[in-house]
Amino acid sequence: MKRLRGGALVLGVIVLVAIVLPFLHVPLPGLMEGTLDSPGTLNLLGLCFVFGALALSYDVVFGYTGLLSFGHALYFATGVYVTAIALARWHWSMPQALALTAVVALVLPLVLGAICLRTREISFAMVTLAFAEAGSLLVLQNPFGLTGGEEGLALGAGVLPAALAGVVNTRNLYWIALAFLVVVCAIVWWAVNSPPGRVWQAIRENERRVAVLGLNPYLYKLGAFVLSGFLASGAGVVYLLLQGGANPQVTTASFTLTLLVMVVLGGVGTLWGAVIGGIVYEYLDFRLVELSNASALQNLPAVLRVPLSEPLFILGTLFIVLVLFVPGGLGSLFRRANRRPANA
Repeated sequence: MKRLRGGALVLGVIVLVAIVLPFLHVPLPGLMEGTLDSPGTLNLLGLCFVFGALALSYDVVFGYTGLLSFGHALYFATGVYVTAIALARWHWSMPQALALTAVVALVLPLVLGAICLRTREISFAMVTLAFAEAGSLLVLQNPFGLTGGEEGLALGAGVLPAALAGVVNTRNLYWIALAFLVVVCAIVWWAVNSPPGRVWQAIRENERRVAVLGLNPYLYKLGAFVLSGFLASGAGVVYLLLQGGANPQVTTASFTLTLLVMVVLGGVGTLWGAVIGGIVYEYLDFRLVELSNASALQNLPAVLRVPLSEPLFILGTLFIVLVLFVPGGLGSLFRRANRRPANA
């Protein structure tokens, strides 16, 4: 109970600090390009929050239920493209677009999950990958001119409400991303600690034993699949608002592999680990691209300049180091820190 209260207190402090950040005109040399209240910094932090929530949604099926899905990008792309099409192509209002997205975000994982979960292990992974690839090809084919194909789909002027449009309103989008992350954390925490959530974890450990106890693993896995897909679609909506448009890159299978890396980086089957992994990965992915173009690298020998100018090489190296020396992910570092005072 004391540990739970302590964790809630720490979380409350972190959320309070995050709320205050947009009001701080403080530079962070080396960490951010501008001050904390600059639109660029707030946009980056908002994206970090979105990917923290997205990684946590993937952890529901992968970390807590033990389902290796290669199609999670499909549900994120659903939130991005359904909302973008409703707003930019059909000129619906924001409430109408969100209502349509919510319906699709529930029906799509329900239908596809009912099919995919008829298979197991590697077959399940391949079937989810097949559906994701089909969705990616559909977006690239630009049916009826809706998705924009390889060029994507920009929202354009006058599509979003005035409070969400333009650089001057980046602060509002930042708060939306922060609120979404808090809501997703609360939902997942409640879900994994509920009776169905404990069954998910039992399925991860031994599905046959759950069936012997008289429970239906299929229905429980389907519930986890639908919840995970719905939350991923919500993350897609917030991502669309921050980016101002839809990008076909979010539909690819490699995007799901990125989510897998985020979860493993933070800690599989942990609440805060997945969030930390998503935030850290997105931050490094963004910042390393800028650092790779820094003029200071041009003066280094070729043996150092070439690998350091490749962000993916640096990310891959950091990932390998963490897997080798911190096998529990970044979240395990916090758990170890909490255990030391108790052991002392």
